[in-house]
Amino acid sequence: MHVKERSIKDPVHGSITVPQAMQQLLDLPAVQRLRHVRQLGFAYLVYPGANHTRFEHSLGTMHLASKISSHLSLTDEESTLVTASALLHDIGHGPYSHAIELLIEEKLGTSHTYIEPLLNDFFLNDCLCALDIDSNEVNAMISGAHHLSEIIHGDLDVDRMDYLLRDAHYTGVPYGTVDCERLARSMRLSDDGLLLEENGIHAAESLLIARTLMRPSVYFHHVSRIAEKMFQHAVWCAMQAGESATVFARQDDAACMQTLLSSTNQIVTTLCHRLYSRNLYKRALYVQRDDLYQHEWGPQKYRTERTYADIIAESADVSPEQVLVDIPSFPGNMRMNVLVQRHNSVIPLEEVSPLITTLNETRRSQWRLGVYAPAEVSRKVAAAAREIFHCKQPTTQERLL
Repeated sequence: MHVKERSIKDPVHGSITVPQAMQQLLDLPAVQRLRHVRQLGFAYLVYPGANHTRFEHSLGTMHLASKISSHLSLTDEESTLVTASALLHDIGHGPYSHAIELLIEEKLGTSHTYIEPLLNDFFLNDCLCALDIDSNEVNAMISGAHHLSEIIHGDLDVDRMDYLLRDAHYTGVPYGTVDCERLARSMRLSDDGLLLEENGIHAAESLLIARTLMRPSVYFHHVSRIAEKMFQHAVWCAMQAGESATVFARQDDAACMQTLLSSTNQIVTTLCHRLYSRNLYKRALYVQRDDLYQHEWGPQKYRTERTYADIIAESADVSPEQVLVDIPSFPGNMRMNVLVQRHNSVIPLEEVSPLITTLNETRRSQWRLGVYAPAEVSRKVAAAAREIFHCKQPTTQERLL
């Protein structure tokens, strides 16, 4: 029986056509689970419209991957592999997307891009075999080890294109403008991987600008970070009480929150009830790198943050659960491993676009170390945190925050 292509209305791309070959994959539990995982975690507490899911994003990524595959004139086999990998690229995400990834990495030693066990699932693997797709190739595509990986796992990939457009649409911020059509038309394959034609430089720069502007306004908004740290601490306490990290990693948002609300640990349930009522911790300390005499804390680890939180709590004479420390990884240089075809030569994008240097400086200036606490103890916690982190004296403007 001939199966028709499925057309799905999408607020970002208009109409998304699901190729016949992808329909069985689309209906798999591992993919359908993404309907219940928020794309932006707790950003909905800042932007009420940010309730879109990883499922929508996966559809959009698949859509763009299909278009680029067509433009690059990939073989049918290559196109099917790229499109399937784009659809499956986020099935490894835990609840609230990145919210507990730091904990999962510490407990299990894996990240959301490690999907090999999921690909070995009988139903998923059976579907891939029916499409003549090797699950090892899908794994290589998503982990960045395949020669076509740059399409979904590169510096100008379809994953970034979709989430920037989608996140800007649902939050309402005006920064996520990306010219996907121009980027797709400007890309071509070479022996060195993906090449960007010179007429696509401005479109590439627009993507870099969008990434940079979306960081402080959406991805690292302080309210989202506070909620994420409260949730993260609730999960950490539940794990300390015996809950399985593996189970948490495979749950969706609702299942995870229900597990936490059913906990016998009062700290866990209190934090979750505060999240539900948006009774969030406040910023006791929120400083940029130049405000700190100490700049190095080692690799970003949750245990490091908890160690500092416990020291601050003891110094401030408050309960340990009343202090949350947020030390994001300091942004390194944004290097674009993208080659540009310019006349008869091939040169790195960085040599063509001086904008990258400016954007790197901007990203570094956006970094903030945060210490969060309930409003009633925030002043005590702030004083202790400033001493522990060897902060410079606050300016008048900072005192008014």
